[in-house]
Amino acid sequence: MFLFSHFFGPFLGHTMSLSVLYVGAQADLSWWILFLSISAFWLYPIVLRLTGWYIPLALISIQNLMFCIFWSSYLYGGISSPIMPWLVTVPLLAFFYLPERSTRIIVTALIVANLALFYAGYSALGFRETVSPHGLVILGLVSLVCASVYVSMMALYFASIVSSQGELEQEVQHHLATEQKLRDATAQAQRALFAKSDFLAKMGHELKNPLNAIIGYSDLLIEDSGETETQKGKDLTAIRSAGFRLLGLINALLELSRLEAGKAELRVEELEFPDFFENMVSLSRPSIVASGNELIVRPPPAGRIVCDSQKVQRVVEGLLSNAAKFTQNGRITFSASMRDDSWSVSIEDTGVGIAQERMASLFETFGSSEDETASKYANEVRLGLPLAYRYCKLMGGNLSVHSKLGLGSTVTITLPRRSRGAQERTDASMEIQAQAA
Repeated sequence: MFLFSHFFGPFLGHTMSLSVLYVGAQADLSWWILFLSISAFWLYPIVLRLTGWYIPLALISIQNLMFCIFWSSYLYGGISSPIMPWLVTVPLLAFFYLPERSTRIIVTALIVANLALFYAGYSALGFRETVSPHGLVILGLVSLVCASVYVSMMALYFASIVSSQGELEQEVQHHLATEQKLRDATAQAQRALFAKSDFLAKMGHELKNPLNAIIGYSDLLIEDSGETETQKGKDLTAIRSAGFRLLGLINALLELSRLEAGKAELRVEELEFPDFFENMVSLSRPSIVASGNELIVRPPPAGRIVCDSQKVQRVVEGLLSNAAKFTQNGRITFSASMRDDSWSVSIEDTGVGIAQERMASLFETFGSSEDETASKYANEVRLGLPLAYRYCKLMGGNLSVHSKLGLGSTVTITLPRRSRGAQERTDASMEIQAQAA
């Protein structure tokens, strides 16, 4: 509003100054003062851009406008000057420019002070007849037209701003309503997530009992029959293997449901990192060698770590198992390193690799391998990577995967030297000691 009025307003003001010059006044010092004071309005937006002093410049601009009005009224018509009605625009501009109550009070005081000063000057010095009565009539018509145009222009511009503000408020209300709907949907999704977790936990326990019975009876039947090479023995072995596989999937689903519901707990302990590393190597070596792969081991330096060994071991075993599964007659490198505040293990294979378009969805809970990745396992539900990723995040670490299709993959686990659960336990013990003291 400030920029708009200060750009177009001086054009109407100079219409008045040129009209004064036309009706008989001379281009003397008084007229040039009026002309320059009107032209000064074009400078205010520039000063505002340079300084940012909006309120002071708005007050100075209003005072400048009153000076132009009273100066031209005193010179061209006195108290009955046709330019005097322009004084009505001063509170209008104060309403547009200065929405605060204190600044409007200042503008009111300025109007009173300028009126008093004008009346004092008029009473002391009298009226200067620089324009004839006929010229004042012409000047009054021009003033009336210019004032009407100026007020109408400001009113229309203000109406457009109010209309835009109304549309903006409606848009804000629409976004607020959408935000509330999203919050309700999020709350509903969270309730559904907890309900799903409870359902999976209950169903998992209901499924694990008969599965344990199936696995147990298949073991008994295999031992009683003593047949492993016959078709009957192979069928019993297949039943037991399927039972173990299904039991592993159920356990993974239960772990995922607990992680998503925030119910997973960490059981941390202090370990010698090289011993822990060698234990993981010995557990995974048979499956890697059975796939015809060469296992290269690069052990870590000596040091101690604090972590949930069961979860870390489960993550590493699962990743080594995946590497052995998707690498045939290749090479798998298992290495580890340690820094001041963290440690990491890396599993590099020369297997089939992963396509780049699959990397973004690699840690999604449910997914299947693409044909170009491993056609042999194209319809297999994969829970190992999502579960490993969530375990690492739970312990305050990270899991990253780098892979190229047909060239192999590298999976790196990075965890702090003291796991998140250990740090929380330390803080809790320190708090208890402080309270006791």
